[in-house]
Amino acid sequence: MSSKRAIWLAFFLNLSYAIIEFIAGGVFGSSAVLADSVHDLGDAIAIGLSAFLETISNREEDSHYTLGYKRFSLLGALITAVILMTGSALVILENIRKLFHPQPINDEGILWLGIIAVSINVLASLVVRKGKTKNESILSLHFLEDTLGWIAVILMAIILRFTDWYILDPLLSLVISFFILSKAIPRFWSTLKIFLDAVPEGLNSEKLEQDLLSLENVKSINQLSIWSMDGLENNAIVHLCLEDLTRMEECKEAIRSQLRQSGVHNITIEVDTSPMNHNQHKRCLEDIGGIKGHEH
Repeated sequence: MSSKRAIWLAFFLNLSYAIIEFIAGGVFGSSAVLADSVHDLGDAIAIGLSAFLETISNREEDSHYTLGYKRFSLLGALITAVILMTGSALVILENIRKLFHPQPINDEGILWLGIIAVSINVLASLVVRKGKTKNESILSLHFLEDTLGWIAVILMAIILRFTDWYILDPLLSLVISFFILSKAIPRFWSTLKIFLDAVPEGLNSEKLEQDLLSLENVKSINQLSIWSMDGLENNAIVHLCLEDLTRMEECKEAIRSQLRQSGVHNITIEVDTSPMNHNQHKRCLEDIGGIKGHEH
C-alpha cells in the first residue's frame, strides 16, 4: 500500500473511532471518555492533515518546486509530532491533578470500549508500520500511544471490577505519556534536522570528504553538500579539482561509487575545468610568494 493510501486509511479509522467514542461516552455518562473523544478527534484532524501533505509530497517537481514536493511529508511528520507531544503533555498535567482526586469510572462499559479501541488502533498501526517515510513513522508512534493507553485502560477496568483502586487510572496514564514523550521528542528532533537540511543521520561528512580526497586523480574538494529531502533519499553536490582532466569521467564514476556505498544516491558532480594546470598553479603561487618576499 502506498504511503498516502495508508495514511488516508489510518485517518478514516481514527475519525470513525472518535465518533464511536463520543457516542459511547454519552451512553456511559463518562466525562473522561467524552474528553478523550475530543482528543481523538484532534488526532484525526492531524492525521488527515498529514495524509493531505503526504499526497502533495508525491507530486513531481515543477516550475514552482524545482526540487520536488517531498518536504511536505516531513512537514506532516512535524505537525503530527507536535500534536502528539502537546497531547501527552496535557495528559500529564491533567493526571497529576487526578492523582490527588481519583474519580470512579464505569468499568464494564470502559472494558468493552477499550477492546474496540485496541482493535481499531492495532489495525491502523498495521497499515502504516511498514511505511518508510518520517510521516508514517510518527503516525505509527501515535497509534502505539493509543494502543498502549487502551490496553492499560482494559487492565485497569478488570482490576476495578474487584477493587476500588481508582488511582490506577492517572498512574497508568502518566507512565504511558512519559513513555510516548521519550519516543516522540527524539523523532521530532530527527525530523526537524532533516527539514533544516542537516547532514543525514549515519553520514559523517568529514570522513566522506577524506575518502573522496583519497581517490586517485582527486586534487581538492571545494564543496561537499549532503542533505535529504524526505529522510529516505540522500543527495549530494560535489565540486572538486582534478589532477588530470582527461580522466574526468573515470574519476566521476569513482566518486559516484564511493558516495553510493555511503548511502548517497542522488549525486551532482561539478569539476573545475580551469585551463590552469597543476604546474601553472604551482608557479603562480611561487610568483606570488616571490612578490610578497620582495615587498618585505
